[in-house]
Amino acid sequence: MTEPTAAPTAPTTPEASTTPGAERGQHGDAEVRLVAHRVVKAPPGEVFALLTDPSRHHETEPTDWVRGALDGAPERLTAAGQVFGIEMFHVNAGGRYEMHNLVTLLEPERAIAWEPSQYGADGTLQGGGWIWRYDLEPVAEGTRVSLTYDWSATPPEVAAAIGGMPAVGPDHLEASLASLAETVEGDSRAA
Repeated sequence: MTEPTAAPTAPTTPEASTTPGAERGQHGDAEVRLVAHRVVKAPPGEVFALLTDPSRHHETEPTDWVRGALDGAPERLTAAGQVFGIEMFHVNAGGRYEMHNLVTLLEPERAIAWEPSQYGADGTLQGGGWIWRYDLEPVAEGTRVSLTYDWSATPPEVAAAIGGMPAVGPDHLEASLASLAETVEGDSRAA
């Protein structure tokens, strides 16, 4: 698995609150997930539309780490089990690399999760054990989005090979949610 040891971060935004989880996993007493929350001023359907469009995933990130979809016209994500390819770039990962994300959960307008993976030499999809998950909850102001980064299933040898877990901190999750909000709220104003 190619995953950078650290991601660029952005300052904390007052609208985003991050609560590191207390779950424990294969890593002894270490934290195994981070969770950030933000209210986005758009209905859940609009947030979900962005999250299920691989060609727009770069619009949910505050850096140049997530680039574009590998397929020029990727199909919308509609079910668990789908795989979508994303071009990535990070200096700590040697520059450009590709991830093939396996959708592990998809509940329309409520939740989506994927496991970043890569194809092995034998053609099988191999994940590193970490999951990115978005949960959407309708609220009066729009949608409360919870972003979870969970590495509880990452084997210790994989974590060691990529420089340890987590590969990003709470501020990265907050900045990601700020980028998502900026994109979706801009789409809502333009409509």
